[in-house]
Amino acid sequence: MPADTYGVARGLSIAIDWLSGLAGVPAATQVRSARVRAVPVPDRPASAPTGSAPGFMSLGRIRSVKSMSAKKNAQTRLGFKTGEHIVYPSHGVGRIVSIEEQEVAGFKLELFVISFEKDKMTLRVPVPKIATVGMRKLSETNIVDKSLETLQGRARVKRTMWSRRAQEYEAKINSGDLVAISEVVRDLYRSDAQPEQSYSERQLYEAALDRMARELSAVNNITETEAVKLIEQNLLKGPRRGATKVVEEADLDAEIEADEAA
Repeated sequence: MPADTYGVARGLSIAIDWLSGLAGVPAATQVRSARVRAVPVPDRPASAPTGSAPGFMSLGRIRSVKSMSAKKNAQTRLGFKTGEHIVYPSHGVGRIVSIEEQEVAGFKLELFVISFEKDKMTLRVPVPKIATVGMRKLSETNIVDKSLETLQGRARVKRTMWSRRAQEYEAKINSGDLVAISEVVRDLYRSDAQPEQSYSERQLYEAALDRMARELSAVNNITETEAVKLIEQNLLKGPRRGATKVVEEADLDAEIEADEAA
């Protein structure tokens, strides 16, 4: 590979990796980070001569054509468009408010600007990295139906230490998988006839409930309050838990409290 070509490719890779590090970081933090981080700038190739040979297009003209093309297709990238709701695994449902360009290390990179209104947060994700971070479209109807059916099933609580179960629940919540999130809601849900949740259980339950409700709200075009009611209605359709199960859960509660105390 010629030295100039390698330098350009290397510089672009550095720029993308730098911006990828900002994905998942609030906008204000990104600005502070941009002020203190220095990214090496590769030598740019010399500008082409401005001759008038037939069929020759100057570098400035090429940039102009690329800029016009970018403006023409600025609303859609890789199947995602501005104004569309998406799911970002570690933050849940957000909305693409724009697709913008930023120049880093002398290279222009396109970024999705994603707003999470409830969290009052904005993320900028490099377009080439959306597959890596797991950004996806809202779930299809069949996936939504499957998640609601999951809520109606029997809770599956593993007989392992609470700390390990908590890690598994958190991984499911941050996976971005609607069915996996519904499993957490189902397993941590407690009816009025059952022992109350511990503090850590309650935190995980509310996090999973919030993620699921936001996506159901966006898919079905209903409010989050209505989405929570829909989830609770399906939870109530689940099998009733007998006295034996309640005793087992009481034992689990004692174990959780012991872990938290430790």
